Amino acid sequence: MQEFSSITTLRASLRERGTRTLGFVPTMGNLHAGHLALVAEAKRRNALVAASIFVNPLQFGPGEDLDAYPRTLEADRKALQAAGCDALFLPSAEELYGATPDTCTRVHVPELGTHFCGASRPGHFDGVATVVTKLFNIVQPDDAYFGLKDYQQYLIIRKLTADLALPIEIHGIATQREDSGLALSSRNGYLSSQEKAVAPVLYATLKQLARKLEAGVKDFASLEEEARAALEAAGLRTDYFGIANAHTLAPAAASDRELVLVAAAFLGTTRLIDNLRVSL
Repeated sequence: MQEFSSITTLRASLRERGTRTLGFVPTMGNLHAGHLALVAEAKRRNALVAASIFVNPLQFGPGEDLDAYPRTLEADRKALQAAGCDALFLPSAEELYGATPDTCTRVHVPELGTHFCGASRPGHFDGVATVVTKLFNIVQPDDAYFGLKDYQQYLIIRKLTADLALPIEIHGIATQREDSGLALSSRNGYLSSQEKAVAPVLYATLKQLARKLEAGVKDFASLEEEARAALEAAGLRTDYFGIANAHTLAPAAASDRELVLVAAAFLGTTRLIDNLRVSL
């Protein structure tokens, strides 16, 4: 596996791939089985695989965990090498954004970015859209792979790719879970052992509501309130819980057939997110 820290040297190397297809897996590091599932799918579809590790300051708001975000570069290197990754991009913030990142051009995706995490974390998705667009322009992959745990992020990246006419196919890969149902996340490492035992309630609540929707219950407001109450009773502090159109993230209408249940909740100081698609 080759490593690159500069845009110039990475581009020069990737130009040598000729007609071989390139799959790309952008990450913030602290890799787990969910990230490696993306690499495995990229290996299956593409002749070459590139990954990036960059903790993107533009997507962290005031008081969020930028400085404390887990960084495990040596373990990440070994995991990517074992998974068959061909190239690893490790840029600095200055390499991507220059000396004054606050004045760099931003990418904004309207509508999709205003719901749920967009409302809870103002500016977050502008930071995500900006860094992903920049990485796409640097790496110029044929395919890019994202986990569906961050479902709203996946929709936003798919839309910006289409809107900007980028010649990249976006692949959403199923959420990887622990045996308990808890979605794998780099932030799970913040949880105490007691909190780890409680955390699976989030996914269990999503599944319970999905069963009710599939049984024909259409009082979405009551179902959302019921879910929030269940989370609070288990000791989580709900950030949001919504039943939405799976394509637009607008509040679900009775006529919608493709829904997504989306949730974010705090357990102690750790913010957990999850979602579940429902077809009626």
